[in-house]
Amino acid sequence: MNRSALKRRQLLELLGIGAGSSAAAMLLPQLEVRSRGTAGDAALPFVPVRAPLPLPADGLSAADQRRIYRTFNVDDKLLVPEGYRAELIAVWGDLLATGRFGFNNDYLAFQALPGGKALLSINFEYISPQTWSAGFSEAVGTTLPLEPLQQSLASRGGSVDVASLAANDPLRSLIEAVARAAMADLGIGVLELEQGSSGWRRLGGSRYERRIDGLSGLSQQEQALRCSGPAAAVFRHSQPLGYRDGLGDRIIGTFANCAGGTTPWGTVLSAEENFQSQVPEAVYADGSAASPEKRPFRWDGSRLDGLGNPFGLAGNKYGWMVEFDPREPSKPAVKHSLLGRFRHEAVAVVARSGEPLVVYSGCDRHGGHFYRFVSEGLVQDPLDRTNSRLFAAGRLEVARFNAEGSGTWIALEATTAVQPQPPSHYERFGWEQPVVLPHSDRQRSGSEALSSDSALQAYCSRYKKLGDLYPLGGDDVQAQLRQQGAILIDAHLAANAAGATACPRPEDTDIDPINGDLLIAFTAAGRDESGCSDPAVFRGPKGESLWPHGWVMRLSDGGAGRGARFRWRMVAAGGLPWEGGLGFSHPDNLAFDPSGNLWLVTDRSGDADLDVFGNNSCWLLPRASAMAGQALCFAIGPVGSELCGPCFDTEGRTLFLAVQHPGEGQGVRQGKEVEAQAHSLVDRNGQRFEQLRWVPLGSNWPSGVPGRPPRPGVVAIRRLNNQPLIAPSP
Repeated sequence: MNRSALKRRQLLELLGIGAGSSAAAMLLPQLEVRSRGTAGDAALPFVPVRAPLPLPADGLSAADQRRIYRTFNVDDKLLVPEGYRAELIAVWGDLLATGRFGFNNDYLAFQALPGGKALLSINFEYISPQTWSAGFSEAVGTTLPLEPLQQSLASRGGSVDVASLAANDPLRSLIEAVARAAMADLGIGVLELEQGSSGWRRLGGSRYERRIDGLSGLSQQEQALRCSGPAAAVFRHSQPLGYRDGLGDRIIGTFANCAGGTTPWGTVLSAEENFQSQVPEAVYADGSAASPEKRPFRWDGSRLDGLGNPFGLAGNKYGWMVEFDPREPSKPAVKHSLLGRFRHEAVAVVARSGEPLVVYSGCDRHGGHFYRFVSEGLVQDPLDRTNSRLFAAGRLEVARFNAEGSGTWIALEATTAVQPQPPSHYERFGWEQPVVLPHSDRQRSGSEALSSDSALQAYCSRYKKLGDLYPLGGDDVQAQLRQQGAILIDAHLAANAAGATACPRPEDTDIDPINGDLLIAFTAAGRDESGCSDPAVFRGPKGESLWPHGWVMRLSDGGAGRGARFRWRMVAAGGLPWEGGLGFSHPDNLAFDPSGNLWLVTDRSGDADLDVFGNNSCWLLPRASAMAGQALCFAIGPVGSELCGPCFDTEGRTLFLAVQHPGEGQGVRQGKEVEAQAHSLVDRNGQRFEQLRWVPLGSNWPSGVPGRPPRPGVVAIRRLNNQPLIAPSP
């Protein structure tokens, strides 16, 4: 089988259909046939945006690929297909409720209302210091003492624990001004949309508008977030081993809000991911937090960290999945502790009548794990708003993948055996990879790295079960809750100890609406201080143990019972087409449109080795039989940006996308500066040729005005003729 046929088969598996299947033909109207040259005629829903490298679906002969791709100009624009329009819905700095539309918008959730109205929920993930500091005064209309703060901190090593400063130290006010401004740009927002003849537009002054930021509840207690499940008992404990914030089970704010998901009953789940940049991640054996001094405030012009330090935020209260109801702006948001505390990326919810509620989520770090929550109670009506109560009781499980395509779920409970993957497992692949476990001195917070099997055996002789690592501390019901709460708070290290499989940055999860399978985007198999993925399970198209371009997995779960098994298979690999990939790198967010087609956006890093893929992009993987097996580039983001949070309106006429961190890396583009890049490419016949590429130095999106700072924002993309996104043109 040739390489093009192999990739087509991979895509058909990704979509859950066979190469000869017509099962999906009913999902879409017949689309007009467009000539695609030697790639063969295909019923294409649009003319794909020209990617910076030759693709199997570009419709070009090998000779045309060499001719057309010898030079390429990268645009600092959001590129969409001919016949489509991208309209800006909201941008950083716009007024929103009592605050503003935040920075680095990520996950989006669309919820229809009667009368041509809708709600759009938005995550605001993190601060890009270079573009945030450059654009703050224009976006917000005020200035910050960034330069004097940086100068003052430089004399103290660039960072400081604010609690150690004298009450009258002028540095305190400088830090608080910047930290408050940054926290106001993080968290969650809700705005209302109105549909008109030209598409969706924002409806100002809506009663649904809401802003939950990084400090919600600090000055107004009624705005504090709540906690469900066993971790609440840890937060209420009056004699912890570590830091106590004095707030009991109330929580100040939410930040690091990356992706998320929606529930069938209409609430939104927002994932706190890289919280460790702002508060300490390490905890003690009883689940209590390390002191805020372990993550001091830092501002050096390129890093803005430790935003929780000036306010004494407890690190164990961040890294959760947050549920809120966009329809009830006065109802407190809740962090559900039975979904575990780790670097949450996204979530997929399965709610079937008469069955437990099941929720899947991944920990986005090298060596992170894949989890599922199974509720104790049963779903009666998937649309019932009271289903949120099911998050309060159940069990958290973590996946162990076997190399041959099977797997099991391991409960993270006190009785679970301690049996980590030994260092010798990685040595078989030529790696020196220590096993990171809860620190063996249980009076200390954090982790310990064990580099030999003998050290691991000694550890396991001492700690045989998770309950030995997280001891009871009493004999009453509250003590049992605190023990389980501590395991949930330290979920990543507990999962390491239980022998869960180390994964390659599991990011988005989505349920196939046709057959109920779970799709998982694994962004990249690399190595860093966090760890690495299991090379026995996660391998590139040619058996590579490190594969920086990622995969999409299809997982068929075997039920919600204890010890349940599942089957898995990789159905798509990122990477260069001539190396076995599909033409994109770092698959991130996934979304199914109303017709069951899969959409995918990418999040490649700024690593020069990945420059060949160009700017981050959005892809359609059509399900209709006439188009199935093709990966079509639908949009390309501005320079330095990432496209996030793809979601659709009910009729499938509009795709909403978040344009995150434009200009990250290069900053503000001054004038028309560009840099030249040389890339070695391969045509469809396997012949190598060279490309000269011109890349703008920085970004001015969305204004396009040289010298103006870029600003993150949300766009709505639709056809100019108001037809469904992938309907035929007239």
